[in-house]
Amino acid sequence: MSRSRQALLDSIPAHLRQFVATQHYQHYSPQDHAVWRFLMHQLAARLRDTAHPVYREGLLRTGISLEHIPSMEEMNDKLAAIGWRAVVVDGVIPSAIFMEFQARRILPIARDMRDISHMLYTPAPDIVHEAAGHAPFIVDTDYTEFLQRFGEVGMKALSTQADIDVFHAVRQLSILKESRDSSAAQIAEAEARLRDCHANNPFNSEAALLARLHWWTVEYGLVGEVDNYRLFGAGLLSSLGESINCLDDVRVPKRMLSLEAINTAYDITREQPQLFVTRSCQHLCQVLEAYARRMAFAVGGASSLRKAIDCASVATAELSSGLQISGVVDSLIVDAAGNESYLRCRGPTQLAYRGRELPGQGIAQHPEGFGAPLGQVQDMPRCLSDYTVDELKGLGIAVGKAVALDFVSGVKLRGELREIVRRDRRNLIFRFSACRVSGADGECLFAPEWGDYDMAIGESVVSVYGGSADLDRFPIYRHHLPDDSLPEREGSAAQQRLMALYGRLRELRESGGAKLSQLLELREALAEHPDEWLIRFELLELLPCSDGAYAPLLAELKALGKSSAERRRLVDMAVQSLEMSQH
Repeated sequence: MSRSRQALLDSIPAHLRQFVATQHYQHYSPQDHAVWRFLMHQLAARLRDTAHPVYREGLLRTGISLEHIPSMEEMNDKLAAIGWRAVVVDGVIPSAIFMEFQARRILPIARDMRDISHMLYTPAPDIVHEAAGHAPFIVDTDYTEFLQRFGEVGMKALSTQADIDVFHAVRQLSILKESRDSSAAQIAEAEARLRDCHANNPFNSEAALLARLHWWTVEYGLVGEVDNYRLFGAGLLSSLGESINCLDDVRVPKRMLSLEAINTAYDITREQPQLFVTRSCQHLCQVLEAYARRMAFAVGGASSLRKAIDCASVATAELSSGLQISGVVDSLIVDAAGNESYLRCRGPTQLAYRGRELPGQGIAQHPEGFGAPLGQVQDMPRCLSDYTVDELKGLGIAVGKAVALDFVSGVKLRGELREIVRRDRRNLIFRFSACRVSGADGECLFAPEWGDYDMAIGESVVSVYGGSADLDRFPIYRHHLPDDSLPEREGSAAQQRLMALYGRLRELRESGGAKLSQLLELREALAEHPDEWLIRFELLELLPCSDGAYAPLLAELKALGKSSAERRRLVDMAVQSLEMSQH
């Protein structure tokens, strides 16, 4: 492992590091590079007038060559100059993880290269989509600020277990659709599983709605006006088929971007039936912030806790003291005014401060759940967290003493104070022994026989967001990369000879001095591969059109375009490129 890659990994938190794969650059085949080269030259030519002007500048400044698949080393050398970095990941990753990478100004790039049979559109994210689609626009300062802010907002979104189930179903379907070895029955079964997951997920969580906004902007956004726009979404910029198809305003209607986009579902495995147009980066930011203001992390209070209860997944409630309680929020008691007075989490719960788990307050300490009284204590005009230790003693609250706390909400606590946990001159936790906590109606909220009671201190819940506060100590996702050794693809003897031909053509092109005899020798070798259109195109690029072998080879290429509608489009593009190069 190179020192630069090790340094990058060392700078990434452990919960993100588990998603970082190894590129294994040497395992891209000569055909992979040929597919990249064809797509990139075609995209660069066809997007010249339809993509935002930043696109072409961005390709150069982010280390993306039209000639070969980029390595992470060469990309990071370029990205460092604009304050970004890149890592490779294995296909689709959870939205919250993608968002956190983005918030940290790290571009996650799928390492796989799309198969030659999926050149127009790939159902799975690949290095064309991630590198050539996402990377170019991060050279624009306004756009990168929007991306980073989107990441910050996205990583706080509340999600459901059903969202996670949908993610796994989408990931599996995309893998099967990209693989040559998948049967129609396997794909149909995966599609049915995804439909079932959607059917079992009627609740649109913050994460699901925000993912839609990300899809219709970062992935498939247009910029300008409804009747005069340019492409900037990564999905469009990396799809040779959809970058052209989307220009049909009858078949793909355009709508001006607004918060309405969060109500428009999408299908990652198909071309999009409509698209949204944004006027500018400022417009993007306005729509994002309009949604962010509604989210639980910005609102806090009882309404946000109820959102977390509905999601039934790990979330963090941050108290006015700064203490962070992370777990599955299970129930909420409110006072007469509707304000939160007691919250309960079920299952493993973590207590943290400023994103760091407090010593002895992890999920091992609270494996069965946690409860916390909230609100003002009677006869104490300030929040309990704001008192000094001496002030507390003056009020009869001291370590080793029996303490009685009566909250304005009616919650009562009686116990012996064992410890006060403080940070930054604030009280965060009172640890009690022989403690009893009861609700306003007399309900037992904690009994002495249950053990010591760690009382979280805070008058109100100021923020509620998805995931745990310290994700390294309380990870939400357990990701296991497939065998990262990735043995080289051997293939049949005929396939190996085909790869050797692609490799030889690349050597001749890069040397700039191919001899006619060498090209004709390769022409003879193509007889073993009658169905390979791309290698015929590559040979025609080097072969003089005046040579007698040129016309028959061109005829073969055109004939191969008749096998399918997708192949016809690709071959037509190849022939057009050859014709343009002769003028």
